Amino acid sequence: MVVHALPRRLTKAVAGTFTSLPRIATALTELRDAAKHLERLATFAAEELPEIVYQLEGIREQLARIEDRLGGRNGEVSPAARRTGSRPPS
Repeated sequence: MVVHALPRRLTKAVAGTFTSLPRIATALTELRDAAKHLERLATFAAEELPEIVYQLEGIREQLARIEDRLGGRNGEVSPAARRTGSRPPS
């Protein structure tokens, strides 16, 4: 009887493998699509980061000029410098 059970088990295993192949293919396709999307996002970030840094530096310069006009300390602005004209955060 053990000899007859072996072919049945092999047949079930092979059938299970074949039925799972479409799910595996779908999962691989989804992973490939996700990798392509991540690559596009990384490319976008790499292209846009220099522009963002440039714009932030411009904003920092504008804020420094505003602070100078409002009574800053000779253009010296640092994170530790005491700010005037605004209330402390609550």
